[in-house]
Amino acid sequence: MAMSIRVGFLGAGFIANVHASLLHSCAGVSWAGVYDTDPSRAEALAAKTGATVCASEDEVLSGCDAVFICTWTSEHPRLVEMAAERGVAIFCEKPLATDLAGAVQMAETVRRAAVVNQVGLVLRFSPAFCWLRELIADPASGRVMSVMFRDDQYIPLQGMYKSTWRGDVARAGAGTLLEHSIHDIDIIESLVGPIRTVSGVSAEFHGIAGIEDAVNLSLSFANGAVGSLLSVWHDILERESSRHVEVMCENLWCSIETDDWWGPVRWQRTGEDPGRLEGGELGDKVWKAGLAPVNPDEGFFDAIRRGRTAGPDFDTALRAHVVVEAAYRSAAQGGVPVTVPAPEAQVVGA
Repeated sequence: MAMSIRVGFLGAGFIANVHASLLHSCAGVSWAGVYDTDPSRAEALAAKTGATVCASEDEVLSGCDAVFICTWTSEHPRLVEMAAERGVAIFCEKPLATDLAGAVQMAETVRRAAVVNQVGLVLRFSPAFCWLRELIADPASGRVMSVMFRDDQYIPLQGMYKSTWRGDVARAGAGTLLEHSIHDIDIIESLVGPIRTVSGVSAEFHGIAGIEDAVNLSLSFANGAVGSLLSVWHDILERESSRHVEVMCENLWCSIETDDWWGPVRWQRTGEDPGRLEGGELGDKVWKAGLAPVNPDEGFFDAIRRGRTAGPDFDTALRAHVVVEAAYRSAAQGGVPVTVPAPEAQVVGA
């Protein structure tokens, strides 16, 4: 039988409930404590899981082996420090912090404490992106030439998110690029390779100071490829989160349309018939090939049982922060290209 792991929650909002649903199918999970500044949310998550509502963050951390930190972003560094001091395994939602300095601090903290850690860069487990990565990595595809990436969703101050903190720059740090499209930066580099330069422009259509809702980035990559990322927060509640991606290699065109988890993924390679996978067929293909776990949270518990961190960890998330910080610097200077440090140059605390 799998070893029992006591799981605590700090924050009991939308994303905490997503993780709680996933954890129900993970072997060996024992529900510990949950704390939220809104007691009604903590009580609702406790009723769903059987966890105990706690009166403080310290009470949760004192009674668990692993903690899911699902609060607003500005709280992440403090809570990670508290958990690391107790030797608790840490799953922290993205982004790590409201700025690069905070993310660096957090990466140093978990490295110094040598605790198992993971970050919620969940697109790395998406069957659609895993299959796209497999297509691109095939030598028959040739070199990557370009990537076009569009990400849009309704501004998450409403709808199913049921919170307003993403409109508070002190708690969120920034808008759509940091809060949402840090996923996109991470997955783009995992598909194409390290970004070398970034040029960005942004806008605030909703009039919330410091919370950009439209960003366009021009990207160049160390391997010579070029690309673009468009990220938008709109007001179409009927349209939730949608990503459209196209990658062009020397001998391959491939795309993800509409759903960033289930596709469809379409492709055309030189000398071959067009291909298409979506839904359960896509999932079965990816899982049978061992390209991704069926349950994204299971990898965190496997890492705890093995006593070593599995990705995406804090250092992986730190890389995305490095790129995002360069993009914001570019936008602040009217879109001038900014050089992004190479991944090997960003290591901290070594």
